[in-house]
Amino acid sequence: LSFLILQAAHELAIPYNLAIRVYPGMDRRLLRRSLEYTLERGSGPSYSCATGIEEGYMRQGHRRQLARLRAKVGCNWVALPGIEYPLQDVTRLNLGQAWNAAWRDVLDDSGTEPTLGRLWERFAYHVDQMADIIRDGYDLHLDRVGALTPELVLNFFCHGPIERGLNSSDGGVDIINLNLDGIALATVADSFAAVEQRVVREGRISWTELDRALQADFVGFEGVRAMLRAIPRFGSPGSLAQDWARRIRSHFVDSVTSAPTPRHRIPVIPGLFSHGDIFKHGEDLPATPNGRCSGEPISHSSEPDPGFARGIAGFSPTLKANAVAAVQPGWGNSAPLHLDIDTDLIGGEAGIGLLEALILGHDEMGGTLINLNCVTREQILRAHEDPALEPDLVVRVTGYSAFFASLSRDYRQQVVDRYLSRG
Repeated sequence: LSFLILQAAHELAIPYNLAIRVYPGMDRRLLRRSLEYTLERGSGPSYSCATGIEEGYMRQGHRRQLARLRAKVGCNWVALPGIEYPLQDVTRLNLGQAWNAAWRDVLDDSGTEPTLGRLWERFAYHVDQMADIIRDGYDLHLDRVGALTPELVLNFFCHGPIERGLNSSDGGVDIINLNLDGIALATVADSFAAVEQRVVREGRISWTELDRALQADFVGFEGVRAMLRAIPRFGSPGSLAQDWARRIRSHFVDSVTSAPTPRHRIPVIPGLFSHGDIFKHGEDLPATPNGRCSGEPISHSSEPDPGFARGIAGFSPTLKANAVAAVQPGWGNSAPLHLDIDTDLIGGEAGIGLLEALILGHDEMGGTLINLNCVTREQILRAHEDPALEPDLVVRVTGYSAFFASLSRDYRQQVVDRYLSRG
């Protein structure tokens, strides 16, 4: 039946939201067939990695038998269909804003010398404050949503709400948890690493000079910006930024899971996913020490910034997959990996085997979701410049697929940047 559904979706040649469950002992023929289809069309199903989803859900106290029933049921939603109310892919905690507040705390305090330790302390404080505010907001949501905007689809398709006469968010279902996604991970990790390397370790720029460069949005400080951007970034094995990304992830996870919502006592589960909102969330964020200018997009989800692998030996999709696996939140919700493969660089049986090994390896390392595109660089650029030239091109933007021509220029740009970066 899975083969027939996959074939039908492929032959329709329209956007669809199917996921193949990846797990030890799966039918590898299904995985291979899906990759053949993806290489032919450019897009196909996503890959839901059972190992990370199951083990993370078990961390919440659920049995493995129940965890195995959890499935990808939306763009980035993972749930027990018909049983669970998990409000995911809705609420974001912008780590970039916590960074900016921490930077101002440290640099505006004339009575204390700036230190990396104090910068981290203030960053952690602001993350904790933001998590507390969001928990309060979730309580407000639970107070009002059943009366004002009941989730009718959930009520109809979940067991319990109709039988009990309760909205899904009011106890109509047996399992309720709420999700909080951290965003701008690489932006902040690369910024901490740039400060540590260029200011603290090398002394090539002072704290005050860096602050002047940031406040000037690097105008007149182009050399400083180039120096900051040249550090090994998140995704580079053994880099300072890699260590910072894990440290940031760990504090964010601890902060989110430290307490349930104050009044309803509902657990909040951490994720790392920005959907396509990296432009919107970057608009009011000032310049950052990773070399990003004011108003530019933040980094995407749990991934390294495009271009991180330039100058690094190795297959950049593998490096990216390893980086994303290393910072999984680990509580059973998706922190996806987006792979955009230029089919001029990979193809045929050898290419399918390489992608198959990458997908299985990401699952083994605890990854949770893979979204894959296989299109030539020339085709994606042509479609971006004039979408009418490629009206039937379907791509995975994040957790969902769409006709490329139907996307706004900003959304198309995200996909294009991933192809142009080779990383």
